[in-house]
Amino acid sequence: MEAIAYSGDRANAQSRLEDVVRALPRASIVRSEPGYFAVEFHSLIFRFVDEAEFSFDDDKKLIHFRSGARTGYSDFGINRARMQKIAAAFASGSL
Repeated sequence: MEAIAYSGDRANAQSRLEDVVRALPRASIVRSEPGYFAVEFHSLIFRFVDEAEFSFDDDKKLIHFRSGARTGYSDFGINRARMQKIAAAFASGSL
């Protein structure tokens, strides 16, 4: 997936994206600092942990990210679908 574009200042974009992530079920922001935050997502049944990291490039106005399962080899597309949902919610301004 492509990086997520944003406009305005980094602090506002980061706050908006953190709000989008917090609105997702079983999501926990485990680290947050200016220009970066990390998230853990827990699956409903088996409590598997997926991780995501977001890094803000204020010069290019892009949010770079990575997302993946902490263990195992396949997540059946769950992480990609989640990141697409996060990017769409951020772009539309809806939670």
